[in-house]
Amino acid sequence: MSDVLLSAKDLSVRFGGVLAVSKVSFDVRRGEVFTLIGPNGAGKTTVFNLISRLYTPTTGSLVFEGQPLAEKAPHDIARLGIARTFQNIELFEHASVLQNLLIGRHTHRQTGLWSELLFTRRTRAAEIAAREKVEQVIDLLDLQHHRESLVAGLPYGVRKVVELARALCTEPKLLLLDEPSSGLNVEETDDMAFWIDDIRNELGITVLMVEHDMALVSKVSDRVLAMNQGEVLALGTPAEVQRHPGVIEAYLGSVDDMASLRRKVTA
Repeated sequence: MSDVLLSAKDLSVRFGGVLAVSKVSFDVRRGEVFTLIGPNGAGKTTVFNLISRLYTPTTGSLVFEGQPLAEKAPHDIARLGIARTFQNIELFEHASVLQNLLIGRHTHRQTGLWSELLFTRRTRAAEIAAREKVEQVIDLLDLQHHRESLVAGLPYGVRKVVELARALCTEPKLLLLDEPSSGLNVEETDDMAFWIDDIRNELGITVLMVEHDMALVSKVSDRVLAMNQGEVLALGTPAEVQRHPGVIEAYLGSVDDMASLRRKVTA
């Protein structure tokens, strides 16, 4: 079995006259936490949308476990073993936490229409198995007290965890986390770091993450890919990437820009 779970080669996508992603290449290895960083507009979420098949590459390729993703429809991605969370939480607000998580088991249902209508022994067994898996995820992410709560009445931080839980209920091989710490306070971000470690170490799930919080990135990431204006700037460990001159310039501006800013501030 190959050590590479997901491979992107010369990935590019153009929207009209705008080249949003340009010749981006990287490999995500099994069992690692791989993070995409970069300023706003760098193309990070566009890469996620390409993997999720929400967008189609203009050029280049994406291969997951030896299968070209360009040949797959968006609704087939979860069945392949890829799950995703979003920057803007996508949950059924007027359903309970438990109901939202059970929806995440839909890709594993193998019962037919008549079996469902008649609630056969096979259907009952499938329902029990789905509930057992959901309860395991609820225990992992400490959602016991919110099991029957409507999502609409939950604090933002808990909703983020519920969305993560629903993604885990699909039993993914690759979990795409789109800015998991966005909108969270310091304590909630620390919890998220703890859970990402558990997801990788206890569940054996590979994580591909987009994140702006460099403290979280440094804490959980094995490797980091820095992007700017749709292109790759640097690839390496969190420490190596943060020291890279191109990354520093992308976030803070050039040495001349910083000197000019200091002159304006002190003038």
